[in-house]
Amino acid sequence: MAMTNLNRSKTPEELAKERIERIEAAINLKEPDRIPLELNLDFGFKAKWAGITTYELFFDYEKACKALIKAAIDFPTDFPPLALIGAGSLLGFALRDYADIAPFVGVLTGPMHDILRDKYTRWPGRELSPNAGSFQFIGGEFLKPEEYEQFIDNPIKFMAEVIVPRAHETLEKPGSPEAMAALIRLGLEGHKYANFVSLVMKNLAELGYPLFVSIAAMVPLDFLGDFLRTIPGILLDLRKVPEKVKVACDVLMNKFVLDRIRTFEPPSHTATLPHQKKYPATKPFTGVPLHLNEYLSPKLYDEFYWPYLKRIIVESYNRGIKCLVGFEGRHDAHLEKLLELPKGWGIGLFEKTDIRKAKRVLEGHTCVMGGIPPTLLLSSTPKQIENYIKKLLEDTMEGGGLILASSTAIPAETPPENVKAVIKAVEKYGTIRR
Repeated sequence: MAMTNLNRSKTPEELAKERIERIEAAINLKEPDRIPLELNLDFGFKAKWAGITTYELFFDYEKACKALIKAAIDFPTDFPPLALIGAGSLLGFALRDYADIAPFVGVLTGPMHDILRDKYTRWPGRELSPNAGSFQFIGGEFLKPEEYEQFIDNPIKFMAEVIVPRAHETLEKPGSPEAMAALIRLGLEGHKYANFVSLVMKNLAELGYPLFVSIAAMVPLDFLGDFLRTIPGILLDLRKVPEKVKVACDVLMNKFVLDRIRTFEPPSHTATLPHQKKYPATKPFTGVPLHLNEYLSPKLYDEFYWPYLKRIIVESYNRGIKCLVGFEGRHDAHLEKLLELPKGWGIGLFEKTDIRKAKRVLEGHTCVMGGIPPTLLLSSTPKQIENYIKKLLEDTMEGGGLILASSTAIPAETPPENVKAVIKAVEKYGTIRR
């Protein structure tokens, strides 16, 4: 079933429902009509395809909307392209208990970076070249090793009063005119960004993409390493002060992660955008990007990582929410642990682990996702890509529980004809013949 010309006779609602059925069949370990496809095109690729700089994509919402929609039309897949064009925000974490405000500051965009002058991201046209492939999240040491006890005692208060001022130059002096002006500007900018996201989602829905309903969760150790201690810092803490790291992870799990999952109200198969029209939507997901999983020894993984990841997945599952977990790096050493989870718990997106191996180990238990390395698309011809996809599908598509996807973002330098070759190959070889 083709994703291009053959779909033009179908209504957007029919196309969206078709995509939803295909995705959910795979998640539920069944054989869909065709193997679902997801391609993560990097921001630089989308900008280049639209004829603008990556800087313009991040700092001009009108141009960004056009670029995202153009890519969605010209490179159609089953998953809707994400409207997110920003990073996680420390201010958003600090204000998470204020539901009327947190959504507007939960994402850090390029214009918000200018307003806050944060120290943990870099952006095209600012610290990076205007045509850099994306923004960079570099993190920072905003929690000192000797401050764990203060953080553990009241993490929200400590983040608001200590970490946020440290991490943002314009908020270094809380209560100052500069800090108050920055917060007001941030609120106004957050409202603009929310309108942008709503418009992109509306346009995608009118193209026949389902709305992708999700909440975000992080393994506590990843949060500590990414946002507060840096990766080297948290790895050192695991050796020097493991008991404090463990308590901090427990507090974060209960306050930041499980509360969010337990209070989330899963919608039905439709979602309403601000203009009050309902569109077909996927069942809800908990999105869990992993970062430290590849860095840890089996002993540290079993003590500081796996119990928390497992609990996120099980708590979500018990509330009727599947997880989409991004297993960064090579996850081979811990692959069989996933068999401890409930059957059909969700999707495992694997970056470097061979998708054939993942499918073999997890078949009938976990929907596996991945299989398309961006390096293949960078250096191959369309015919080589067609042959690769054909062979990969021959080896993995039988039995269901498979979503074909790029394992990481597809960079700007990728020849567009190679991306289209993937789409055509899935249309040609990915149909399940009954």
